[in-house]
Formats: sequence, structure tokens, C-alpha cells
Amino acid sequence: MKEGGPLLCGIDEAGRGPLAGPVCAAAVILPPGFPVSVLNDSKKLKEEEREIARQAICGSGADWGIGWASAAEIDKINIHNATLLAMKRAFEAMLNKSIHNELNEAKSIHAIVDGLFVPDINASCEALVKADNSVPAVMAASIMAKTARDRLMEYYGLFYPQYGYTQHKGYPTKAHREAILRFGPSPIQRMSFRVKL
Repeated sequence: MKEGGPLLCGIDEAGRGPLAGPVCAAAVILPPGFPVSVLNDSKKLKEEEREIARQAICGSGADWGIGWASAAEIDKINIHNATLLAMKRAFEAMLNKSIHNELNEAKSIHAIVDGLFVPDINASCEALVKADNSVPAVMAASIMAKTARDRLMEYYGLFYPQYGYTQHKGYPTKAHREAILRFGPSPIQRMSFRVKL
């Protein structure tokens, strides 16, 4: 965004494809001078690199928010709508926790969302395919969503160790599919997703 123009907010999600757990989204506005060299699409970073980037984002004075849609919500409204709902919640969480007065004005923000669709938020918004490869604020959102969801799935792994959530984070690995067939659905299972061996 040009000097004096709207603040650029990146929005992205993590967890569309898993068979269990919520979908997570993040909204991030990076401050001027943020060291973008630590950023990339979260899928292209190693776990330790994502954590370094997460700490840089959190310690930089960036405005950010995390939003969730549960497995039950995914089953009720489908993964597409649940993803957009999580994005809306992330954006609203960012506004609610911000200490910067300019974020109280929706016209002061322009959001770029990775993908083809935009959530229903009170700000100008555009969808951009592969924005998590090219827009630093979206890269940051990708990292924040991925690290938040991974931590939550590791937490669930403590309660349901037989499903291996700590390792695969709910994604449809062979071990995860076999665990579902052996033990039945876990309490965080997406019942609307098909399980195939």
C-alpha cells in the first residue's frame, strides 16, 4: 500500500485437508520495516523456521488475530464456509486486540486473502491465488495459522494419543486412517470427511 493509504492485512488458513480438528485462520498487519526475509509460505518452512518467524511476528508490534471453526462447525456448514468463518473471526480478533486506533476504521484496512474467495469482513478485501508465496502479510498469516493449529493438535494428542495427532496433526496419513478404522472416530473427528485406506 502506498504511504498514507490503507493498511495491508494478510489473511490465510491452515487445516482445510485434515480428517480431524478445527480449521484455523490468521489475520496479520505487519509493521513498517518488518524483516520479511524470515517469511515464506508456511508449507515451505521447516518447523523450527516457522517458530522463528512466529516469534518475529509476535515480537514486532504486528497486529494479528487467530480465528477457528470447529470440526462440528465444519460438518454443519462444510469446510469452505467454515474456512471463511474462521477468517472472519481472525480478522475480528485482530481488530479487538489491536492497540492501534487506526484499526478502528474499516476504511483504513485493505485485506488480501490467499485463495479464490473472501470472508465477510468490514473492510475492503480481495482474493489472490498463491498470495502466501508473494505477499509478506499473507505469508505471516499462513505461519501464524499453521503454528497455532499445530500447537492445538499436539495438545489434543495428549488426550487422544492413539490417533497420533502429535505427529500428523490430523492430516490423512496412512497411520491416521488406520487409527480411525481401529478405534472409531475421535471426539474431534470431521464426520463429514470420508476415510479411505
